[in-house]
Amino acid sequence: MIKLLNLLVETTPGLNYHLKHKLPLSENIYRYSSNAFLQLFTEAKNLHRDGYLQLCEADRVLLEQTNIGEYGLYEGQQVPLDLPMLNEQELDEAEYKGKDVALNKPKRGGPKKFYVYVKNPKSGNIVKVNFGDSGNLTVKLNEPGARAAFAARHKCAMKKDRTSPGYWSCNIGRYWKSLGGSKNFSGYW
Repeated sequence: MIKLLNLLVETTPGLNYHLKHKLPLSENIYRYSSNAFLQLFTEAKNLHRDGYLQLCEADRVLLEQTNIGEYGLYEGQQVPLDLPMLNEQELDEAEYKGKDVALNKPKRGGPKKFYVYVKNPKSGNIVKVNFGDSGNLTVKLNEPGARAAFAARHKCAMKKDRTSPGYWSCNIGRYWKSLGGSKNFSGYW
């Protein structure tokens, strides 16, 4: 939960919405990677740095230990920093056990609820990552409280290894529409 410590500070409508609804920044209301998405992090980072904004632990780690919301110069163009993006190589198909598979596109099925093929950065091999509950538990992406609890319980902000089931479980919301859901969700779960 985020909280404004000085009521005299003016904030944008997006940050006001997060404050009013007690939404963490990791559940950003704007489309992933949009200008508004990045500006919300920039505004929150500046207010937190100046002591006007109190953040939950996950958001504090996100703003203090990353460069999200900041820009750098790359090949003459301004690009956002610490904004995870797929590179072109990851979008290609690859071969896994003799068959062509799409990389980084979760699908339903397998021994667990979902599976995805990814390239192991250390070995260069393609691996199949099975994740999700194989029992009767459902994915409660439409419940903000359940998403926040899941992200906190599983420490989603710390999951960076794309070859681990935990990474994909935390980021399943980004692919939810392609898995049959009504819409995608930015941030963790």
